[in-house]
Amino acid sequence: MNDFLMKESDMNALPPKKRKLAQHLLETLKKIMQEGEPKVMSGPEAVFESVGDLITLHQEHFNVLFLDTKNRVIERKTIFIGSLNSAIVHPREVFRAAIECSAASIVCVHNHPSGDPTPSPEDISLTRRLIKAGELIGIDVLDHIVVGKEGFVSLKQRGLV
Repeated sequence: MNDFLMKESDMNALPPKKRKLAQHLLETLKKIMQEGEPKVMSGPEAVFESVGDLITLHQEHFNVLFLDTKNRVIERKTIFIGSLNSAIVHPREVFRAAIECSAASIVCVHNHPSGDPTPSPEDISLTRRLIKAGELIGIDVLDHIVVGKEGFVSLKQRGLV
């Protein structure tokens, strides 16, 4: 990569506007090269690989993966942190963040600190509310995945939503 970059002395020789643009482009290029290609969420297994760190937490964390039109992750964000066995999740917070990211779709993920990823009736009810809200504003809820030390459960795969 360094073969293609300008030397700092060459950059300093540029007029101020071009130097500022060149520095901005260089910073953007470095960021892209560090981040690599956005990860495609091709199914629940890919989601679980991406959020496996949640299984070590001692409180419920409700995360959302914001996806583009090709199911590539734009951003992952923790929307709510709850107690040992619950988290109060509001659709307005989920979709406000989705709109800010210009997400085409989302995948919801949360952990069960007990280790058992079996969805609760509240998990199923929340997912149905999120799907309805998403339909109104044009952002698809692709799945809701519950993770724990014993693995993961996709509500979509189980036919619960």
